[in-house]
Amino acid sequence: MAAAASLSSQRDAAPLFDCQSCGACCSYSAEWPRFSTEDDAQLDRIPEKYVALDLSGMRCEGVRCSALTGEVGKSTACGVYETRPDVCRACMPGDEECLMARAAHGLAVG
Repeated sequence: MAAAASLSSQRDAAPLFDCQSCGACCSYSAEWPRFSTEDDAQLDRIPEKYVALDLSGMRCEGVRCSALTGEVGKSTACGVYETRPDVCRACMPGDEECLMARAAHGLAVG
């Protein structure tokens, strides 16, 4: 929890990060891009090739979401941005999850 507290204090002073030059949150954990509050209509709009076989969330290649294109920390984009899961919509530049993912990739957090 000390790491989370440290990241939280850094977040308070953190600059606003540009998601399209980052992508760390989309390449941080295979457990992250999960489905939670989406209804069937939302899920049906996500192309099947990006959905995990067990239908629990987005398909990942290692820890990287299969819908992420580009190079983390350089230039990235979401292949399903308009239909991305709610957990992805909730992740905001500079929030705790963002900072943890950036730190894991060795990207600046402050």
